[in-house]
Amino acid sequence: MYFTPENLDFELSPYTGLTRKHWIDAGKFILEGVFKNIKTMDDPVLVPRYEWEVTYPNKNTPAWKVQAEYYEGLARSFFIAAPLISIEPELVIAGKSLREYYKRHLLRSCTLGDELYVFSYTDMDKDSKPSFDLHTYQQTVETCAMVIGLVTTRKEIWDTYTKQEKDVIAAFLHDYAEKATVPQNWRLFNMLDLAFLNMMGYEIDKSIMREHAQAILSYYAGDGWYRDGHTFDYYSAWAFQVYGPIWCAWYGYENEPYIAKRFEENSNELMKTYDRLFDKDGNVTMWGRSNIYRNAATAPFAANYNLKNPTVNPGLARRISSGALLQFFGRDDVLYEGVPVIGFYGPFTPMVQAYSCAESPLWLGKAFLCLELPEDHPFWTAKEEGGIWDEMKDGEVRETVLDGPGLCISNHHDNGTMEMRTGKVIKRIGDDNGRWCYSKLSYNSRYPWESDLPSGLSAASYVLKEPDVDKTEQMNALLWSKERSKVLYRRALFGFESSRDYHWTSIIDLADFPVANGLVRADKLRLFHKPVDVYLGSYGFPCPDAEYRIEKCGDATAVILKGHGSDGMPRHMAMTVFAGWDDLKVEKSKGTNPDTSESFIVFAHAFREKLFAYEPYILISQVITKEGDEGFTDDEIFSIADIGYTDKEECGGYGPVSIKMKKGESYTVDFYGIEGNLLL
Repeated sequence: MYFTPENLDFELSPYTGLTRKHWIDAGKFILEGVFKNIKTMDDPVLVPRYEWEVTYPNKNTPAWKVQAEYYEGLARSFFIAAPLISIEPELVIAGKSLREYYKRHLLRSCTLGDELYVFSYTDMDKDSKPSFDLHTYQQTVETCAMVIGLVTTRKEIWDTYTKQEKDVIAAFLHDYAEKATVPQNWRLFNMLDLAFLNMMGYEIDKSIMREHAQAILSYYAGDGWYRDGHTFDYYSAWAFQVYGPIWCAWYGYENEPYIAKRFEENSNELMKTYDRLFDKDGNVTMWGRSNIYRNAATAPFAANYNLKNPTVNPGLARRISSGALLQFFGRDDVLYEGVPVIGFYGPFTPMVQAYSCAESPLWLGKAFLCLELPEDHPFWTAKEEGGIWDEMKDGEVRETVLDGPGLCISNHHDNGTMEMRTGKVIKRIGDDNGRWCYSKLSYNSRYPWESDLPSGLSAASYVLKEPDVDKTEQMNALLWSKERSKVLYRRALFGFESSRDYHWTSIIDLADFPVANGLVRADKLRLFHKPVDVYLGSYGFPCPDAEYRIEKCGDATAVILKGHGSDGMPRHMAMTVFAGWDDLKVEKSKGTNPDTSESFIVFAHAFREKLFAYEPYILISQVITKEGDEGFTDDEIFSIADIGYTDKEECGGYGPVSIKMKKGESYTVDFYGIEGNLLL
């Protein structure tokens, strides 16, 4: 089952055909799937569950978190329901009055003694053990969704409560708003709770509000991005750049004008380049944690309109938002019993985090906050625009380098993909999920990341295997060293621990640049342990029917794959090795790709035996992709015309390495000085 929009309008929306009416229909489609699983008006928003080991509640879940699942389902579905209730107050979904259901259950969730009471902070704190000397609870997250929905439905729900009922809800919210929270994006939940209470006439501690607000501002890294804890990911978009503008409108402009002005500047800064993070079809890329939230990544576009001086391009914003909506809900594997699954497309356990439950994917409802904008708003009336995709010429790649968050975005005209290279990443040893989410060499909008194979090899990543000690080392850190002369420099560290001296850590210095359909890598080995087998994986190729061939051109070797994707369309991928590598191999994998049950990965391999020997250091390779009937030309597969070295041995141990492309471009790769220019 998937969303099938009717009566598409390609005059207003030439790219997707979707209008505000289709977004309303999509919201109803999702809620119909949710509410068909809710038997009566008295039952909570609990959906069918198929995964019991990673997600909560499970055998290790405390009682308070069982109630948290009720609250997640209620509050997160309210993201979608609230604007629909505001638009159609008498709306009935699966035989239930949406307005009456949420009015009743929002109050029940806050009412002591009710079987669906989700516990106040104070009630839970009595018997809870602290984490890092802080008591934090999932319910804090959901209070924010609740207050956003209550403002949206103020006329339809909030204003219809009695004063006593309002006081019950306010006391519940107040208890969370002024208590402990996780010191990262969670601060925004407390801030919106406080802003809501202030808006509704309740007294708040403005000192607490100011403390949270200044902290959020201090997380700002530049280019529109906030650092969330230790990393950068979509939380900068679906938390900081959604809740921040809302806070400005509710509270900041009037009470904290300096901070509100900064939040506005930061949101508008994001709008300058955020569209580049989506491909030609508006697809979201699987990157970072919590990707079960899917198209919530588009929510900052509409949220920008909460500001006094928004700068978002409405036609481009709607085009991307609608494209991302169709990316997911145009597929029949995204839903389980009518509800979004724990996965990116279909169910995919390797990407699931333990803080999620079956109802958690409903956070994607933030994308539907655009429905709070009235039908005559520019977001809905402007003609869809294609942005840079309409500006580029054949063969062009548009690069966007963001030093603040350590992101390099490549938009490829010819194949319509977006490739993103990340830096400023450290994950602890053994955190496989963290490695996959953050420290792949690159992320592709059409080829989502793949989990490790049973052999320990990994797609879009380097892996070191040390046969003498039977050890496999994975990349768990990426340091950023900016772009110079159109080449991006980074550093990959293997098995990195801050307690270990740096010289006992294996390193590969990374240098890469884009070509029309992909990326060329010219990386340098810096290994303290040998013998070692070095492996480099291509993207996972999600085509179970794939066939491949091997071709050679001079010293270069390539594997070319062809198959059909989950949409039935032909796909092509080629991995070419030009220098430093010994051979290529192809492995077929099962259950490691989020798009299809089976996939193929190409691996380049090199062996280095002697501990101290002047051997080839520079590893030059390329991965390109294409969709459609037309495959690659020889010049696309073997794109390099000449490689020049400084050292007479042509190993690349020192000095610049020049790479001349067959299309005429020349690149110089020079790692000298990288040591003093690494950023985290």
